Amino acid sequence: MDDSDEPIQIWLPEHSLDEPMSQECSSASGLSLEPEATGETERRHRRIGGIMDLRWYQCPIWIFCLLLVLYPGLCLCLSVQFPSEQPVYVIPKQSLVLEARIDLADREQVAVVTWERELEGRTNPGKVKVAEFPEKASDPRITTEQQGATLRLRDFRHDDRGIYTVTVTSRAGPKSSAARTVREYEAVHHVSVAINVSHSLLLCGEAWGTDPHFSWLHEKVALTEEVGRVSADGTVLYLSAQPCGHFTCIVSNSLGHSSATYTAEPCERQGGGGTAVGVAFLVILLICGGVLAFFVWRRHWKQKSRGERLREPDEEQL
Repeated sequence: MDDSDEPIQIWLPEHSLDEPMSQECSSASGLSLEPEATGETERRHRRIGGIMDLRWYQCPIWIFCLLLVLYPGLCLCLSVQFPSEQPVYVIPKQSLVLEARIDLADREQVAVVTWERELEGRTNPGKVKVAEFPEKASDPRITTEQQGATLRLRDFRHDDRGIYTVTVTSRAGPKSSAARTVREYEAVHHVSVAINVSHSLLLCGEAWGTDPHFSWLHEKVALTEEVGRVSADGTVLYLSAQPCGHFTCIVSNSLGHSSATYTAEPCERQGGGGTAVGVAFLVILLICGGVLAFFVWRRHWKQKSRGERLREPDEEQL
C-alpha cells in the first residue's frame, strides 16, 4: 500500500473553546497534526467510516470545519435523488423506467439498493418490496440496471401504480432514500361544452384524462378571429360576436380524443343578397327569352299566312 492509501491521523490538543489555541493546535500544518504525547493527556480515538482515525480533542470548532473544507474525504456523504419530482405517467402495456442518481463520497461503496412500492392515497396498506440489488427481483417483469440505480418494469398494469421509494445503503452503514409517484396514463372521457352568456364565452371541460390538449372548430372548420379567440390552455373560447352555428371542442391525448358540440341559433348565410340578385337576373333572362321566342314564332306565322294567301289566286285561275 502506498502513502496515499494510508489513513490520515489528526492530533488535536485538549482545551476549552474560550481559551486561546495552544501551541500544538496553532502549529498544525499539512495533513498530519502530531504534537508530542504526554502521559497526563488521555488520547481518545474515534473512527469515521473506517477510513481515518481522528484523535479528537476540544480544539476550536472552526479548525475542524476548516479541515472538512480542505479535505472533504474526512466526511463520508451518501445521497440519492430523482432528476424530477413530477409524477411519472405510464401507458398500460408499456414499460416503466425509473432512474435515480446515487452520489457517493470517495472510497465509499454501495452495499444494497432496495426498491419499494406503496399505494398513493389514504388507504395505504404499507410498502411492498419490488426489487433489490444485487439480488434478482421476484417478478420477471422487473429488472435493475446501473448497480440498482435504474428500475425497469415491463408490461405496466393498473396495480403497478403507486409511490416508488429507492433506498441506498452504503457499506459503512449510512442510508439515503428518494421517492417518486407513478400513475397510470388515462384516456380522455366525458367532454362537455357550456356557455356563459353574460361574458360571451364557451367553456370546455373533461371528466378525466392525462395530459389533455384542447382545440376548437366552428361549423367543422378552424376558428377565425371573426368568431373568437382561444385561451392559452385551450379550455375557454372568447366569442367576438353573438354565437351562432355549431361550436365543437376536441380534447385529445396519446390514447385518442373525445369531443362535444354546442349548438346555437343558425347563422345567416353570407352573400344572401347576391343570391337574390342572381335569381332575379335569371327570371328576367327567362322572360326576355320567352318574349323573343314569341316574336320569332309570330313572324314565322305571319310569313306562312301570307304565302297561303298568295297561292289561292293562282289556284283559281287554273
